[in-house]
Amino acid sequence: MGLFQDKRVVYKPVKDVNLGPHSTEFYFHDNVKAPRMTGIVVKIFTLLLETRVFRASILYLLKRNNLFHKLITNADLEDSPLYVPLHHFEDHREQEVKCIDHALTPQEQVQLSIDCLPTSSSEEDDDALNGKNSSFCRWTIMDYSRAYSSGDITPRMIFFLKFKISDFDLKISTVYFAIAKVAERFIAAVAESSKAQLQMGFFINYNTEDILRQADESTLRYQRGEPISVLDGVLVAIKDEIDCLPYPTTGGTKWLHKERPCADDACCVERLRLCGAILSGKTNMQELGAGTNGINPHYGATRNPYDTNKIAGGSSSGSAAVVSAGLCPVALGVDGAGSVRIPAALCGVVGLKPTFGRVPHSGVLPLNWTVGMVGILAGTVEDALITLFLISFNFMNIPLLCEPFTKINLPLLPMTKSISDIKLAKYGTTNETMDSSNISLWFNDCSDDIRRCCSHALNKLQDLYGWETVDVTIPDIEVMFRAHYLTIGSECSTSLDSFREKNFAELGWDTRVALNFYSAFSSMEYIKAQKIRNRQLQFHKKILAEADVIVSPTTGVTANPIQEDAIKTGDFDYPNAAALVRYSISGNFLGLPAVTIPVGYTELGLPIGLQFIGKPWAEATLIHLAFAMQAICMPEYRKPAVFYDLLRENEINNSLDGTSNERQGGCKHVDRGKLMKRNWPPLNRASRRNSNAVNEATIVTFKNGTYVTGLLGDRSWKGRIFCNT
Repeated sequence: MGLFQDKRVVYKPVKDVNLGPHSTEFYFHDNVKAPRMTGIVVKIFTLLLETRVFRASILYLLKRNNLFHKLITNADLEDSPLYVPLHHFEDHREQEVKCIDHALTPQEQVQLSIDCLPTSSSEEDDDALNGKNSSFCRWTIMDYSRAYSSGDITPRMIFFLKFKISDFDLKISTVYFAIAKVAERFIAAVAESSKAQLQMGFFINYNTEDILRQADESTLRYQRGEPISVLDGVLVAIKDEIDCLPYPTTGGTKWLHKERPCADDACCVERLRLCGAILSGKTNMQELGAGTNGINPHYGATRNPYDTNKIAGGSSSGSAAVVSAGLCPVALGVDGAGSVRIPAALCGVVGLKPTFGRVPHSGVLPLNWTVGMVGILAGTVEDALITLFLISFNFMNIPLLCEPFTKINLPLLPMTKSISDIKLAKYGTTNETMDSSNISLWFNDCSDDIRRCCSHALNKLQDLYGWETVDVTIPDIEVMFRAHYLTIGSECSTSLDSFREKNFAELGWDTRVALNFYSAFSSMEYIKAQKIRNRQLQFHKKILAEADVIVSPTTGVTANPIQEDAIKTGDFDYPNAAALVRYSISGNFLGLPAVTIPVGYTELGLPIGLQFIGKPWAEATLIHLAFAMQAICMPEYRKPAVFYDLLRENEINNSLDGTSNERQGGCKHVDRGKLMKRNWPPLNRASRRNSNAVNEATIVTFKNGTYVTGLLGDRSWKGRIFCNT
């Protein structure tokens, strides 16, 4: 193939490149050349690719036509390679933060995060629970915690009995078995979402017995008045790329868990468990993370809750979809090429990718060890904050970190409005009168809906806070895209090398194409890609020295339709994948933190995300900006077509009144009986509905008996009761 060698590209030294708005560097719109293939077509192409006769020629043409040879293989760079994007710790003097020490328990870390949240009045909480808020918003960690602490709802089950008390002769006049139960509602919702009419594909694996066991334990802690933290009883889903007992870690395959058994929780999962979170199962994902559409031929396509005919994005597709659909306020994903931020944007939720090294990677499949990071998908910025600073506190245990540090900044969200002098770097024209040739600049290289929506949101942010947008140039973005692809592909192929021959035929057809392409890169090309990494990091450091963040759309396109024949074979669609990852690469390749926030919708009602890319270790500033953007856009948030309300208070009240059926409100009528009071240690929380002669008490049933506390006039009583029906 040497006869057709492409022209050699010589890159300028970094010091000679102008990064200002009038730079002579031009933006190259990336036109990926590869056909979209599904069904029988992708099968035929895969078989041809895996034959000795055609393999070398096909791979050569794919690399040449997509400019790998020109921009990387034959490139001339003077930069040294950067193999791991670890950053020295810097004090960026972030505004409105609380500096705390890392030597805290997980519960203390969560509480300190709570102290940084804005407060809400009890009236606002009641309005939310009763559905009186005009705009749509998802339940938060704090909503669950308040509901559990009030006793109106529990992680598992409560028995409410109405009865009259006369001279301590207890007789039941009316008894209702009201199951105020989040766990059971969750299980029923997942079962419903899996039925033929929906086939949402949220989970690869979930264990009802394990979920109910965790919910029972959490309920008992609340009834004793001893919840571990505000996360106690809160449902959290885990991407099936992260170890979480008792589940196998499949990576979206049918075989990887057999070669690599899950022996323990990942570090991030362990910290959630220590705070009482209910780990609700392993979410669906693109097989081996080798794609961005979330279609898995083994476990089904994860469907977008806003339009079930559209993709959820990937590879953390299930984690984004369960948060969007209301099943969990928080889920964990892994972000190797926008794999958290892309599905977050497509599903209308918050997606946060921390600085490389911020979250310990132990217990995560080592598929792409220099670009992948555990990330967070959440319904709100506040929940992302709580989760981030819980799972990110083991800096001293990072062996490669040059300068271990013991402090971390928490953003004081009530003070966001007082932050001043924020500069947002934008690679794209901010002057509407400039000529049309500027329209192709990076920020605007997206669909019209996305460009209009993100520009409008950014303008509103500037108008409200007075923050400044500065035009910059980010050179060679199309080169960085290829260098990242080469890196993540080489690392994925290498990590699976020992299993490849034995299990390759069990992979989906689209994944087989991807792995064949991944294995086509040489060690020389890998080293040149790392030189490009170093070069790009120097560019971004210069830009971030003059600005606080880089702002862009999160994706170049919104969710595309799911083709029926792709569900069984996977969907090989590189042009669409390139548009989805267009704005995500620097966060992974350069190890920078990034966050996406929903800012609007297309004419068809599909969510659109705006992204902030920050300085290393400056997540507090990112969260401040994301919170400000969320406050502007939240009044316009829309409810997904598929949404499960696990905390709706009217369901509970209807249950107590006996007006709803067991499925809707969990209400079951019980015949009359008698209660015999016996001495028993009191509970910490009693329920007094009124102070008249007719009183009501809360009856709580566990495996070892039924307990009651109540009030009669000025006298309290407690006991263990038995109900004879």
